[in-house]
Amino acid sequence: MSKLDEAKGKVNTALSRLERMVEDRLRVETERADELAAKLTRLEQDHEQLKRVATDVEARLERAMEHIRTLLADDQQR
Repeated sequence: MSKLDEAKGKVNTALSRLERMVEDRLRVETERADELAAKLTRLEQDHEQLKRVATDVEARLERAMEHIRTLLADDQQR
């Protein structure tokens, strides 16, 4: 085998190794991106649920405060 053929073989081997490394890294990063996307979806769902709960609590507090105001007003009229 000539030195040129040997050099081409080494370059091809190095390129193949590099391609495998890049493919592995891409696979790992894709998996990580998928995991992060799933986590983001869960967090967005949790956030929406918490917003609904907060809105419900706020409405209930408003009703309770109005009820207290009514009771206080009735008490002051007596």
